[in-house]
Amino acid sequence: MATVTAEQVKKLREQTGAGMMDCKAALAEAGGNFEEATTILRKRGLASAAKKAGRAAREGLIGHWLAPDHSAGILVEVNCESDFVARTDEFQRLIADVLSEIAKRGDLADDAWLQDPNGPIRKRVAEAIGRLGENISVPRFVRYAGGGYVGQYIHLGGKIGVQVDWSGVTGAIRDRDELQTLVKEIAMQIAAASPSYVSRAMVPADVLEKERAIYRAQVAGKPPAVVEKIVEGKLGSFYKQVVLLDQESIRDPKTTVAEVIAAANRALGAAVGVTRFARLRVGEAAA
Repeated sequence: MATVTAEQVKKLREQTGAGMMDCKAALAEAGGNFEEATTILRKRGLASAAKKAGRAAREGLIGHWLAPDHSAGILVEVNCESDFVARTDEFQRLIADVLSEIAKRGDLADDAWLQDPNGPIRKRVAEAIGRLGENISVPRFVRYAGGGYVGQYIHLGGKIGVQVDWSGVTGAIRDRDELQTLVKEIAMQIAAASPSYVSRAMVPADVLEKERAIYRAQVAGKPPAVVEKIVEGKLGSFYKQVVLLDQESIRDPKTTVAEVIAAANRALGAAVGVTRFARLRVGEAAA
């Protein structure tokens, strides 16, 4: 394989307008031949697509797929420039294709694979750019599989997607109305209240120490015992904002999410719980 220099990559970028990594990959594949590399980029739709790459792509939709038995689920953000394009059949087909590729890739799907210029996602995106005439990107995805029972909730017609992984869901309760109601309610809670962590134990120590330092500075000059009492009180408010189990239920603000789950467990005679969750909002990654 021919050695590709930075100067060659720069020259090909100037000629085609394609991205640096795409040019490097095309030159390597073409053995350093500029004409062949240009042809490769054109075949992949990258030469024309790159002309639109600088334009903001903050519209789009959250694509979603859920296994019939809830053993696996995928959320993927697919961005474009206008909501008009996001609602077209062509864009919908792209989302379906991207979800299919992630599902096929399985446990090997990661960010490097997602952004690989020679990978299936980037190729499909480039083809869609050529047909739709807008910059399109797939910045991130979340895939849960093999860990438990996966629930999803899609809000605002696809602008927000939530995925929750549950433990303790057995065959005896998976189809019961109480479980289905709980799964939907907690996903809606995450969509509306946007927590960052499932439990207090999951909040990183450095995040807590930063909050404590801020609170201490706010009450500087008071006796140490008083300061620490105030700090712990303020931390309680902090937990209510960022920890799912500590949040007030959007259905009943007098009840915490932890209490909602506990009540459902009593009704189910079970011990289900949230192990992890993801909340994707369109345009958030580019903000």
